Amino acid sequence: MLNMNFSERVVIDTQQQPWLPSPAQGVWRKPLEREAKESGHTSSIVKYDAGSQFATHPHPLGEEILVLEGVFSDENGDYPAGSYLRHPPGSQHAPFSQEGCVILVKLNQFDPRDLDVVKINTQKTEWLQGIGGLQVMPLHEFEYEHTALVKWPKGETFQPHRHFGGEEILVLSGKFQDEQGEYPRHTWIRSPHMSGHFPFVEEETIILVKTGHLPISTIQP
Repeated sequence: MLNMNFSERVVIDTQQQPWLPSPAQGVWRKPLEREAKESGHTSSIVKYDAGSQFATHPHPLGEEILVLEGVFSDENGDYPAGSYLRHPPGSQHAPFSQEGCVILVKLNQFDPRDLDVVKINTQKTEWLQGIGGLQVMPLHEFEYEHTALVKWPKGETFQPHRHFGGEEILVLSGKFQDEQGEYPRHTWIRSPHMSGHFPFVEEETIILVKTGHLPISTIQP
């Protein structure tokens, strides 16, 4: 197992991690959290070399993807950088990339009742006004779980707050900061239930944020 104690805060600068081979030739990954070698709860940054593909595979408890670079594809379509995808529990597909791509992939983390298929091109979706100078782009919600992009203008400071059900962040551009450190592009941060911080930025920054989805009382070794 890797980073499966959800009571611990985890910070990974993925740009400093090496690419590790996957079972498919030309497909590489940087693991963030993993329950088992090739199954169960898994989060990774994955790179497809141009022309590479992955065998048809099922998603017993769903798959969530954000395309970070290039164009990701499967038998249902092509998804350029900025595409946010949710494949519900019980779905399957055969992904590939003709030109190459980098994606965030989260496997087997859905509530079994969360059956929505979601396909959003965030490059063509309107930002909504958030608190203060923040702009927000909601992507998905189910009960306590909320997923969104948040755009921070230069010099923005947010109020100190706590995270019921935890918080997970991937920095997409700029540099995110709080009292515990600085987090450059493609840094992944997972903070446990009822953790808190005082975030701010010095330059325009965009982050992917998930809240309310981590275990509240179950702690795995």
